[in-house]
Amino acid sequence: MEASIQEVARLTGTTSRTLRHYDAIGLLEPSRVGDNGYRWYDDRALVRLQRILLLRGLGLGLPDIRRVLDREQDETAALRHHLDWLRSEQRRLERQAASVERTITARENGGPLVAEDMFDGFDHTQYKDEVEQRWGKDAYASSDSWWRGMSDDERAAWKATTARLATEWGEAAAAGTDPVSDEAQELAGRHVAWLSGIPGTPGHGAAPVKEYVLGLADMYVADERFAANYGGVVGAAFVRDALHEYAARHL
Repeated sequence: MEASIQEVARLTGTTSRTLRHYDAIGLLEPSRVGDNGYRWYDDRALVRLQRILLLRGLGLGLPDIRRVLDREQDETAALRHHLDWLRSEQRRLERQAASVERTITARENGGPLVAEDMFDGFDHTQYKDEVEQRWGKDAYASSDSWWRGMSDDERAAWKATTARLATEWGEAAAAGTDPVSDEAQELAGRHVAWLSGIPGTPGHGAAPVKEYVLGLADMYVADERFAANYGGVVGAAFVRDALHEYAARHL
C-alpha cells in the first residue's frame, strides 16, 4: 500500500504541513518523493505514523516520540502493548457511556436515578478496600485527597506521565533490554521518583521505602491487572527485575 501526503492527511485528520514538519525534524520521512515533489508513504511509514499518533494521544512530545520510536526494535510488540491499553480505556469509556445513557433515559422517562448506575466507570476509588488493607487507611485517604484536589489539567498531565512511563517500559521490554542496563536503570529511577510523588505511599516526598518498591514490583507480575500495564507478564517481569536491581543499588 502507498498513499499520497494528501490522502494521509485526509485519513488521519492531520495536515500536509504537519506531515512535512515531521519529515523536517526526522520523525517521519516519506517512503519516496515524486518528480513533482509529492510525498508518498508506504506500509512501513504508515505504521510509524500510526504509532506517532497513538503516542501523541498519550501526551508525549515530539522529541520523546522520536526517542521511543528510534529505539524500538519490534513494532508489532509495541503496538500490541498499546492495544491492551486502548482496550482497557475502551472498557472504561463504554461503562461511562452506559452510565450517561441510563441517566438520560431516567430523566426522559421520569424514572428514579440510581447513584451506583450513574457513576459506574467514573470511580477512581474502586480499589479503596484493597489499598487500605495493603497500606492502611491513611495511605488511601492521603492519595484520595491529593487526587481530588487536582485540577483537570493536572490530572491529565499526571495520566500522560503515567502512560508515557508504562509505554517506555513496554518498549524497552520488547527490545530485549537488560534489566541491569543503564537504560533500564534510568527507567527504574524515573519510576521510583514517580512513586515518591504520590501522597500516602511509603516514603512519599523522599526515597520510597525499599520494601514497598520490592513488594510493588513483585505485584506487577503476580497481579494481571498490573501486568497488563506493561504488556503482560513478560513485560511486567522486566519491570520487576529492573526495580529490584535499582532497589539493591540505591534504596
